[in-house]
Amino acid sequence: MRYRKLGRSDLEVSEISLGSWLTFAGGIAQEQTRACTEAAFDAGITFFDTANVYGQGVAESAWGEILSAHPRDSYVLATKVWGRMSPDDAGLAPDQIARQIDASLTRLRTDYVDLYQAHRFDPAVPLEDTLEALQKVVEQGKARYLGFSEWTPEQISAGIEVAGPDLFVSSQPQYSMLWQAPEAELFPLCRQYGISHVVWSPLAQGVLTGKYLPGQPVPDDSRFADEGMSYAQHLVYSEASLEAVQRLIPIAEGAGLTLPQLALAWVLRNPEVASAITGASRPEQVHANASAAGINLSPDVLSAVDEALGDAPVRKPTLAVSATEGVLRRS
Repeated sequence: MRYRKLGRSDLEVSEISLGSWLTFAGGIAQEQTRACTEAAFDAGITFFDTANVYGQGVAESAWGEILSAHPRDSYVLATKVWGRMSPDDAGLAPDQIARQIDASLTRLRTDYVDLYQAHRFDPAVPLEDTLEALQKVVEQGKARYLGFSEWTPEQISAGIEVAGPDLFVSSQPQYSMLWQAPEAELFPLCRQYGISHVVWSPLAQGVLTGKYLPGQPVPDDSRFADEGMSYAQHLVYSEASLEAVQRLIPIAEGAGLTLPQLALAWVLRNPEVASAITGASRPEQVHANASAAGINLSPDVLSAVDEALGDAPVRKPTLAVSATEGVLRRS
């Protein structure tokens, strides 16, 4: 495993990290969650990403039990706030942030998280209120650093204008061979301020594993066969993308790589990407993903990948799922 610095923080994160979006939020049993988490430690993965809304606290509670058995300084822990936890609990109002950080810490069985992220922007709350509440979380020692996920360039710029360039150390966008939208605007903006990226869905929800075939129904044991785990399928799943993936397979084989290794190494080719968040339901998947760390792709391979992908990827700036535009400021 190799490690990279997270923005301007003093955090070193593993190039491959373990996430808990669908799998550990109730998609698999606790013993499978434990096996995957322990496999991550065995593979040198030290960065674990979750959110309060994953399974309405289920993912945080699962990791609270498992991670608390490890020395707190042996891993970097990130969670998020914004998602709807109940009819009256959602968003980034100050009272909501204060309540949710305490609830997350209780579930995670820790006194602090290393990274606390605004899961989306909340245009219904004055930006100043949100940022002051997030800063208070850091001042109280409940989080070491702050990040955001899927904010628009306008929202990021407004946040920096209000609180300065040192407020955030990380961004968490969707990014993969099939979803290249962040390269258009987000990456150049964050580059100016030393904000690095922790990217989600680098395997395009499993499409870049090659398990889904053009013209064929999805496998019965796959994520897309589960109604509860396939709601974001439309982002990366199409005949064009499936055909592009088939063109990538011989490129991976020619480079001596598996298709997932190629896909993860492609994401990590960008030094501004600190870590690629991967999901897993079995320990062997954890080790397979971890094996992509440190792989360098030659210019010839990168050129071949671009040609194989053709017009399949999303490349234009695109609003993320559940993201909203606009910024509310104090009058």
